[in-house]
Amino acid sequence: MQWLAEVCVKRPVFATMLILSLVVVGAFSFLSLGVDLFPKIDFPTITVTVVNPGASPEEIETEITEKIEESVNTISGIDELRSSSIEGVSQVFVQFVLEKDVNVAAQEVENRVQTAIPNLPETAEQPTVQKLDTDAAPVLRISVSAPIGLREVTEVAKNQIKERIESVNGVGQITMIGGRDRQINVWVDPDKMRSYNVSPVEVSAALRIQNIEFPSGRLEEGQQETAVRTIGKIKKAEEFNEIVVATRGTYQVKVKDIGYVEDGAEEVRSEARLNGQPAVTLIVSKQSGQNTVAVAREIKQRLKEIEPTLPKNFQMRIIGDNSIFIENSLHAIEEHLIVGSILAAIVVFLFLWSFRSTFIAGLAIPT
Repeated sequence: MQWLAEVCVKRPVFATMLILSLVVVGAFSFLSLGVDLFPKIDFPTITVTVVNPGASPEEIETEITEKIEESVNTISGIDELRSSSIEGVSQVFVQFVLEKDVNVAAQEVENRVQTAIPNLPETAEQPTVQKLDTDAAPVLRISVSAPIGLREVTEVAKNQIKERIESVNGVGQITMIGGRDRQINVWVDPDKMRSYNVSPVEVSAALRIQNIEFPSGRLEEGQQETAVRTIGKIKKAEEFNEIVVATRGTYQVKVKDIGYVEDGAEEVRSEARLNGQPAVTLIVSKQSGQNTVAVAREIKQRLKEIEPTLPKNFQMRIIGDNSIFIENSLHAIEEHLIVGSILAAIVVFLFLWSFRSTFIAGLAIPT
């Protein structure tokens, strides 16, 4: 390093430009540096989720979980294989050794799960294979409440808030907790069904078949071709009462003969409250690799634009913000750097009693 010292002494302009170039590059890197709570780490862990609505945990365990485990157990490099079977949902967690490439592991699990699909119950939904992404973590938690029905609050939260936040750069997924979407409920009377000798299967099939739109081919007239579509979707809830569910002799049994139709909301499967009042909570997660602080700032700016457009008496609050801790930690680091530089310069001055040496030390430390 002696030659470098000689060059810097003999060529002070060169030394100054070298240091300034490092300062410029360092300042630019510091300002554009991504800020997050934890570094991005890819754990080779794959999750297989299978949903079978209405199935008991025992049935989920024997009919789905065990078959998925048997199919993926033959993959090489598995470090741990565990599962969870609850009502209607089966989850299998496949953790590989750290040397395993996560993309290769996901493809191998996907291929093995495909071979197990024919052995699953017919009522089970398509299995979902996902990589564990610790970087795509929740950023904000937004609560929406109003002194009206939860169905109306859900519609506002979904159509006026969720859809507009999804377009923010860096937003990956928005999960809604405590909401109740609109749902047409058909309530039937068992005694009336027995009197008409109608089974629940017939009612379900009639509602499904007579409320559907499907293509019906095309009409050709010379050089003109027209597509034909059968329109069978019901527009109003009360029209469900006129659906024919069965024919007994010459009489057509309709929904209104065995029950009634309600334009209501879906069953409550999750709950959220704000100060004791029913609310809808939106959990906003960022995309993998995105800057948590930058994404949170853009979402907050978008919320300021959305708030004046909400209906009267609607309250929208941020009840969880992961970027606050990150920003405070960053500010603490910057403060410690400045205080450390000042204290170091003071120590140099106390020992050397030289303003020139103190100035050099105070300039060299942050540089």
